[in-house]
Amino acid sequence: MTTAELIEERPLSFELEYADEQQQAEPRVVEHGVEVHETEEQRTKKDQILALYEQDGVSDIAQIVRRVGARPSYVAQVLQQAGHLTGYFDLYTTTAREQNVYTRFFRNVLSFKTADAARESVQKIDRLYNYFERLGDRAGQHQAMVLALTGKNRARWSGKTEEAQIFSEWLAAH
Repeated sequence: MTTAELIEERPLSFELEYADEQQQAEPRVVEHGVEVHETEEQRTKKDQILALYEQDGVSDIAQIVRRVGARPSYVAQVLQQAGHLTGYFDLYTTTAREQNVYTRFFRNVLSFKTADAARESVQKIDRLYNYFERLGDRAGQHQAMVLALTGKNRARWSGKTEEAQIFSEWLAAH
């Protein structure tokens, strides 16, 4: 199924979901003093994702997303933490994970808690960008720009416009 088909089937939602909380379901049924097994609605999304992958053999993230009703980033995060998935990266993937050979240079560089933290982060990114420029390493420079863009987008979507602007200004200058 294509992304367009997914969107038509169920519009995307940007609301905050607490995926590990139990979903609303009917109360458990007790028959003859024995509790009936949990239904899928009573398990957490995390449990459902892992069960689909481990027990049912579903490895396609899009299919798990449709069946569980979670975001692709969350599904990928759960599968990564369980050791089932490697090599998945998006805007919300932690920069602490190894993405490529440049990751070690940029580990713990990105921060936008405050405007000062964002400025410090941009200074570190700039130093690394200049380092890779001196080496003639365009891929390293590109990685610096990607990290700045990630910082800008994460800050923007977190409602931190001043912090996002700091990253944006650095990007515009490079």
